[in-house]
Amino acid sequence: MNISVNNKKNTFHLYNDEISYIISVLPTRHLGQLYYGRRIREREDYSWLLELRDRPMSSWTVKEGQKYSLEHIRQEYGVFGSTDYRSPAAEVVSSNGSRISDFCFADYRILAGKPELPGLPATYTEDDSEAMTLIVTLRDDLNGLELELYYTIFDQCGAIARSARFVNNGTEDLHLTTAMSLSLDLPDSDYDWIQFSGAWARERYPKVRRLEQGIQSVGSMRGNSSHNHNPFFILKRPTADEFQGEAIGFSLVYSGNFLAQAEVDTYDTTRVLMGIHPSCFDWKLAPGESFQTPEAVISYTDQGLNGLSRNFHRLYQKRLARGYWRDRERPILINNWEATYFDFNEEEILNIAQKAKECGVELFVLDDGWFGARNTERAGLGDWYVNQDKLPAGISGLAEKIENMGMKFGLWFEPEMVNEDSDLFRAHPDWIIRTPGRETSYGRHQLVLDFSRKEVVDHIYEMMAKILSEAKISYVKWDMNRSITECFSAGLPADRQGEAYHRYILGVYDLYERLTSQFPEVLFESCASGGGRFDPGLLYYAPQGWTSDDTDAVERLKIQYGTSYCYPISSMGSHVSVSPNHQLNRNTPLHTRANVAYFGTFGYELDLNKLTDEEQEAVKEQIRFMKEHRRLIQFGTFYRLQSPFEGNIASWMVVSEDKKEAIVGWYRVLNGVNMPYTRTKLMGLSPDTEYRVEGMDTTHFGDELMNYGLITSDHASGSASPDEEIGQDFDSRLYLLKAVN
Repeated sequence: MNISVNNKKNTFHLYNDEISYIISVLPTRHLGQLYYGRRIREREDYSWLLELRDRPMSSWTVKEGQKYSLEHIRQEYGVFGSTDYRSPAAEVVSSNGSRISDFCFADYRILAGKPELPGLPATYTEDDSEAMTLIVTLRDDLNGLELELYYTIFDQCGAIARSARFVNNGTEDLHLTTAMSLSLDLPDSDYDWIQFSGAWARERYPKVRRLEQGIQSVGSMRGNSSHNHNPFFILKRPTADEFQGEAIGFSLVYSGNFLAQAEVDTYDTTRVLMGIHPSCFDWKLAPGESFQTPEAVISYTDQGLNGLSRNFHRLYQKRLARGYWRDRERPILINNWEATYFDFNEEEILNIAQKAKECGVELFVLDDGWFGARNTERAGLGDWYVNQDKLPAGISGLAEKIENMGMKFGLWFEPEMVNEDSDLFRAHPDWIIRTPGRETSYGRHQLVLDFSRKEVVDHIYEMMAKILSEAKISYVKWDMNRSITECFSAGLPADRQGEAYHRYILGVYDLYERLTSQFPEVLFESCASGGGRFDPGLLYYAPQGWTSDDTDAVERLKIQYGTSYCYPISSMGSHVSVSPNHQLNRNTPLHTRANVAYFGTFGYELDLNKLTDEEQEAVKEQIRFMKEHRRLIQFGTFYRLQSPFEGNIASWMVVSEDKKEAIVGWYRVLNGVNMPYTRTKLMGLSPDTEYRVEGMDTTHFGDELMNYGLITSDHASGSASPDEEIGQDFDSRLYLLKAVN
């Protein structure tokens, strides 16, 4: 890992064993993009990478310098209007109304390690030797605006973290209306675009299309990163697949409105932009003030999409997630929501908990309905004090009883929301987000508290901290069940209303930071109607998130498969729920529900008392299995093998760091009869290591399992033998591999 600077040639080369990233100060004093990809050699002169031609009908920035049209030069952080007609990385409105900027090179500095981004989540280092950071300073001499571009290259990962900081060193107010975290100009457009889209209960489905001339983009204007589009996308070469080929991943460490865009011009060069969505964004910069963009992470691989995912998994699991629970195996929990919804009392809760303890569960989580007048979704939100009609001993008393059973206790909150029928709303009706004189929209019968205001965040913090201080609480499920509408903050003047969306998210981050700092051993799980805010920003505060409200095992195959392209297995909340499933009314076998949920944090979302004795014994065995293998599953190397989006069979696997153990998950949606023989090619094994597959009489070397494959043929391939169990729809199996000797 290094950052080499050639002051004579004005070039910067960031590199490690996997990648090179090369930028240069152009003769126009703008910053040019020369190369990003597989590691190339260090050399004196990279000027040959900058292709310059005098193109007909172009404008140019240097008199008598027809080759210097910014329309045709790859740049690091382009702006619109001075010969560059592509989408800008930044747009600044000056006091005279001009939107033209001209950021030219001024200086640079190199730091060991990685600086923090104040008030924002970001990747980090624990030792300065893990990364190096280049900060390039650009300046607009006319208005005094300074732009710092941050580039951090990591030692052990083919990834670079990018962000930008604007400082008004001038004498007049300026307004930032676009401030991207990342801009990257690529020399061609020979890519497939993969986005991860969906809706509530079917989040993060990969959608693939050819990159074409024009603009391809996804984003969110909902105030949250959303169920609809994740702040992550991939550009891959058309010949690349899961196992080989070049790909670049783009991930935004942010939880609010975002834009992810690729613009292909008519010369087939590609400009990638990623950052806060410029629509409805307007940040006032008074003299002396600064603005820091969120961080974006880019990662390159030539090892296929699995290789790209491994880069993100390693970085996000170890250098984005933080704190006590980052490296710890997650407790097996039971949540009462689908078992009781709002209708429960202490006796019923203790009855569910006692059976869970008998089965081996380690953590009981009390979900919605424990506070205020909360008997339906129409009342109580914002009143974070116990409903003693339901829980006469209070949260502290219930937690004590759960602890005395030998389990930990967890609690649900939805701190960003309020019902009109609540003491909080009656006392502070001005604390919600609403536009004066306009009708106020509702979602789930609730309104959004204005977290852009410090007094609102302070009040919620005090209520939550009181509960967490007084009771033995080991886990917090932080929910968020509606998007922002009629965005207006009574706490901001008219010329700062464009800051409301971003200030809201900064308020969310502030509350997370305060609570996780005061209660460092509490395990926080983020949730937003399931997967509505499953993003890297929240992974910084909560090392796991509720992946989706959809707990159906068959649908979870797709949801967890799509999520795994960016996010590590240890971040995915995954539970076994009741059958028929409450979202789809589908009946699935208990073993398949567990075989899917194992590949995540694992838990239960039902009342185990309502299972048969045989099912309860199966649950005990599932829990024993997870306790034995959860470190491998949650922290091993994960590989996608067969996609549920492409066929009837899906599979994935996880391999230990020393490659001596592996677990393969194999899933068949619909049963078949007299079908072809089947096998699954494995990945990540040691080619020369001999493995025993549990339940099979033979052993196999790693190269055999990776090149020929693991034989998965069963009764569906012909007739079942007398001693062979006949399968069913929604079937699944786990294969455990251990190195011989």
